[in-house]
Amino acid sequence: MNKGIALAAACLLVAVSARGQEKPLMAEDVFKNIQVLKGIPVKEFMNTMGFFSAATNLNCVDCHSPQSEDLAGYAIDTPRKQTARRMVLMVNQINQTNFGGRRMVSCYTCHRANDRPEAVPSLLDQYSIPEDDPNRVEVIPDGPTALAAKKVSADQILDKYIQAIGGAAPLGRLTSLTAKGTYEGYDTLSAKVPVDIFASAPNRLSMVVHTQNGDSVTTVDGTNGWIAAADKLMRVLPLMGGDLEGAKLDAAVSFPTRLKQDFQWRTGFPSVSIDDRPVQVIQNAARGATGAKLYFDSESGLLVRQVRFVDTAVGVIPTQVDYSDYRDVAGVKVPFKRVITWTDGRSTIELSQVQANVNIPAAQFAKPAPPRAKSAAAQP
Repeated sequence: MNKGIALAAACLLVAVSARGQEKPLMAEDVFKNIQVLKGIPVKEFMNTMGFFSAATNLNCVDCHSPQSEDLAGYAIDTPRKQTARRMVLMVNQINQTNFGGRRMVSCYTCHRANDRPEAVPSLLDQYSIPEDDPNRVEVIPDGPTALAAKKVSADQILDKYIQAIGGAAPLGRLTSLTAKGTYEGYDTLSAKVPVDIFASAPNRLSMVVHTQNGDSVTTVDGTNGWIAAADKLMRVLPLMGGDLEGAKLDAAVSFPTRLKQDFQWRTGFPSVSIDDRPVQVIQNAARGATGAKLYFDSESGLLVRQVRFVDTAVGVIPTQVDYSDYRDVAGVKVPFKRVITWTDGRSTIELSQVQANVNIPAAQFAKPAPPRAKSAAAQP
């Protein structure tokens, strides 16, 4: 991901107050020259840009003007931007005319991570053995195979996981976690910077990344969530939809004793592997086909991956969280390494120390204040 889209993401404006409740600004309220993506929140607009990137394998500067060093530069029309507008209208018409408005066709349907869709069949693709993507595994339709896949229930998988990380009793005594470590991602120009994580049972989580430009804060208080990124505009962005649900799931995974009660899980997935190790998959059925999936190592029972989904104006995009390097903290195994992969980039969190049952002020999980950007002289 280039510095242009990172700048644009950091420049997102805060929601405004309407009768005491937050109402997010729409894309056209923040960005200029918005034509076919009007009426969607700013965060969804940025997720849509990530969908375009995933579908075409193009970077932001591939479609936007070379002058895209600020928001005004992104507003400049280019041939590819104009083509993208026509494609969005074409895809919308296809779905409306043929599928009753359901989003069955998207940019990815034809592009498949290529800037030019292929028109001629590939014999190599047809006759080679495809590589299975465990993120795309779906529940087997009803039948003998499906019944065999459902022999292990979601409760059994979760019970094994609880036992694998220490058991119900130690987890029941766990009320909070604080952690320090490093964070590396596009927003830090691939440099490792300090990160602080705060978690409080049952569903509050806060992460503070100390970037070169200032702190970037992601917080969920159990009901609402926000991202506050340091930039000259210094604004706070509320989480909505799939972004908020994903933040809540992250908080729930930190204290997994309530995973069975707070979510509706389904099983019945065929056998799949991650890093050549078989995994068992459960999916949050409450959100239907786009519900988050959890992947557990079939042998150890440990959680190795989470995949969740966010709806955009042009399709659904996934976010993948991989967990590894489990270590004992107060009798509970905690993953000290997490790799977060999504359409806009990849981030790695490596913890160096974790403390249990530390008193964390409630203000840590409140809506963050607009962070201050570091001055040029203060930056390393």
